Amino acid sequence: VQLQASGGGLVQAGGSLRLSCAASGDTFRGYTIGWFRQTPKKEREFVAGTKWSAGTTYYADSVKGRFTISRDSAKNTVYLQMNTLNPEDTAVYYCAADRNVIVSNSRSPRAYDHWGQGTQVTVSS
Repeated sequence: VQLQASGGGLVQAGGSLRLSCAASGDTFRGYTIGWFRQTPKKEREFVAGTKWSAGTTYYADSVKGRFTISRDSAKNTVYLQMNTLNPEDTAVYYCAADRNVIVSNSRSPRAYDHWGQGTQVTVSS
């Protein structure tokens, strides 16, 4: 599967953005899809994830209640709706997918073999 992430941009604190992760070459059925983010000073960190077939979702504590991961089966796309953004959310955001993710490693970037190219999110104060 190939992933294309999009939707990043510059937004003021308190604002919202919606990121998209579109799949090609395969459908998302059977995959776990994760959103991660990375800054120059930090390792890549888990943000949110979903198990496509089960429809389950899970979030990092830092974004719980502000971010929502969702999917559109017809478009083979996963979204990350980000609300109440703050400057600490500034990062390059990546989507990732893999068929073999298990619960115990679902928040680790190493569990995912397929990655999108990243999209920059910048939140100004």
